[in-house]
Amino acid sequence: MDNLRHLYEEFGQSPWLDNLKRGWITGGDLERMVASGIRGITSNPSIFQKAMEGSDAYDEELRSLHSGGASILDSYWTLVSTDIENALAIMRPVYDQSGGEDGYVSVEVDPSLAHDAAGTQAAARNLHLRISEPNLYVKIPGTAAALPAIRTMIGEGRSINVTLLFSVERYGDIVEAYIGGLEECGCADLSAVSSVASFFVSRVDTEVDRRLEAIGSPEALALRGTTAIAQARSAYAMWSERFSGPRWDRLAARGARPQRLLWASTSTKNPDFPDTLYVDELIGPNTVNTLPDSTLEAFADHGTLARTLDRDPAAAQATLENVGQVGVDLHDVANQLETEGLAGFSKAFNELTESLAVKAAALTA
Repeated sequence: MDNLRHLYEEFGQSPWLDNLKRGWITGGDLERMVASGIRGITSNPSIFQKAMEGSDAYDEELRSLHSGGASILDSYWTLVSTDIENALAIMRPVYDQSGGEDGYVSVEVDPSLAHDAAGTQAAARNLHLRISEPNLYVKIPGTAAALPAIRTMIGEGRSINVTLLFSVERYGDIVEAYIGGLEECGCADLSAVSSVASFFVSRVDTEVDRRLEAIGSPEALALRGTTAIAQARSAYAMWSERFSGPRWDRLAARGARPQRLLWASTSTKNPDFPDTLYVDELIGPNTVNTLPDSTLEAFADHGTLARTLDRDPAAAQATLENVGQVGVDLHDVANQLETEGLAGFSKAFNELTESLAVKAAALTA
């Protein structure tokens, strides 16, 4: 696991774990991962679906909740909160030692609220009040409708993980929501407010490459596997620009932290690509890469350590322009991926609550 430590200590990128399950918490696995260099945890409805449906570790608590008259929805959130709170306790030393830079655990609001600003705002606030720990990130999808909720939560001094980002254009909106929220925040010391903006990387290449192959020209085919990395590098160039200058300096003087970019969906979907592609090519300071188990193991074993994220930003922008010129509409790609991502999380959320209802009835029969 030396690669994970070097990633942070030499290159300033924080490796997080994109998974969570109760057995890892109770069995000591999560503590061992933290000792090996993991500095944060992300979760989502799909992760909890796999964790709860694939294990009996939740049965005793579910039985107790159901016998006590709790609804299935309330039971779901209680089960999730138990895992998140225990993970937060394990990550708290990292949070303290890093001065609040790392050590976060993310939990997502109900994905069905993604286009409901008021509902998202209420759900995010409720989770922060329910799990009142300084190293909690509440995940809010970065939809256009959710931008006011993100700004309001930051303005209330609550730490947020903005998730499901697929375009540099939307990322610019997220940065404005974050900075605007900090400006509205009444906290004298802004250092307790933290945020990340999560790009779902590999999904971009999957969809763009499908369209490039459909176009079929030599120019189009030559661009396969280049869009996601170019887009992430362009976003990092925007990050460098937006978190500098007089406007940001005024907030930094109050202790404000830049909203770090986080690379999510970093497992390669195309077997022709190296299994560490979306780690090796996106290494740079003041960023996070959240790794699924298989990608974590692959990078720890044979990942390449080098600063690559800000390598030739002009070339990254040229790649995006070339993708557009051969006929791929990246705005349409982002809209499609956002819709599909929300649908996938909503499906996982609904299927899990349905399976919990069946299991709860069986456990208390």
